[in-house]
Amino acid sequence: MFKSPFEPCVPTRGAKVPTGPDWLHEIKHDGYRLIVEREDKRVRLFTRNGHDWTSRYPRILEAALRVRTARFVIDGEAVLLGADGVSDFNALHSRKHDDAVQLYAFDVLVADGDDLRKLPLTLRKTNLARVLARRVDGIHVAPFEQGEVGPELFRHACKLGLEGLVSKHRDSWYRAGRSEQWIKVKNRQHPAFSRVMEALR
Repeated sequence: MFKSPFEPCVPTRGAKVPTGPDWLHEIKHDGYRLIVEREDKRVRLFTRNGHDWTSRYPRILEAALRVRTARFVIDGEAVLLGADGVSDFNALHSRKHDDAVQLYAFDVLVADGDDLRKLPLTLRKTNLARVLARRVDGIHVAPFEQGEVGPELFRHACKLGLEGLVSKHRDSWYRAGRSEQWIKVKNRQHPAFSRVMEALR
């Protein structure tokens, strides 16, 4: 049973990165999906499966309280960055460094109390940048690229040892559950790919 009313939009697994001018491409960080809800002075953090992790990541919690917008819901990836700037899932999973975990925010569902989920992705990205315009330590706007660059960006991500890409259609709504307008392509050499394969056996 979800404790949060905001069930996340989940990408469909794909074999190749979509190309064309209508796609946005985001680096997939190896972390935990997290919905961050703020209602005035109250902040709650929910996992993809609806578990309340508010007390787990104080850096994200404190950052959310420093955002000037008092009512918002953002979607992102909770990550623990290693010295090389790449997310370290094993260290994240160990729970030994919970106070250092940060959020890469890639979508906004609510801003200033307004539900934005039926806006196209490009407008939600604009609103996300506005909500997080004042930089706060602990929450960062996840960068993205647009258009034909997707396959080349995926090759570079693999060379850098990153998990892969999530490509999203520029006009896509934010809908609960799996979306065919969000495509996730994983680096087959990354440990996250092996973890998924083990889970399927």
